[in-house]
Amino acid sequence: MFDIVIIGAGPAGGSAALFAAKAGKKTLIIENDKSVTKRAWMENHYGVMEISGPDLVEIGKKQASKFGAEIVEATVTNVVKTENGFKIETDKEQFEAKHVILATGFAVDLAETVGLKTKPGTEPRVKTVLDVDAAGRTNIDGIWAAGTVAGVSVHTIITAGDGAKVAINVISDINGERYVDHDVLK
Repeated sequence: MFDIVIIGAGPAGGSAALFAAKAGKKTLIIENDKSVTKRAWMENHYGVMEISGPDLVEIGKKQASKFGAEIVEATVTNVVKTENGFKIETDKEQFEAKHVILATGFAVDLAETVGLKTKPGTEPRVKTVLDVDAAGRTNIDGIWAAGTVAGVSVHTIITAGDGAKVAINVISDINGERYVDHDVLK
């Protein structure tokens, strides 16, 4: 069983996976390779002069993998609440997790299938988002959302930050105390 399964490997999902794996949580990213970031060119991502969306996504996945996150390519078809957490069903196999973070960008179909509450989006071309609290919690305990699907700006720097924020909140929930991750120069 995974501590955290993250659905989506764009900036929000990749960032969430990086923080979760680095915190020692058994982490899985499930991605379907349809991130809108894969079509982007960025010159406004702090700390990076310029980068293509595909490169940003690949670097994020490599960072998460470095700390032990597992990555599978599949399409999630359902998330079912179980006695011990969740069963995540894909078009290929099933996984179990204690917590789930949805980082599905513009896509809310899965969220609606699962029974998560939605609301109108405020970003251009984003019609519907999940109704989450400030921590990223949805109406189903243990399912969280980050990034564009959670109603934050579509800019990669913002969705990445939101993914990190939500992961830190999930890690804090698991640990029972506030989690902080700071590295220092050696």
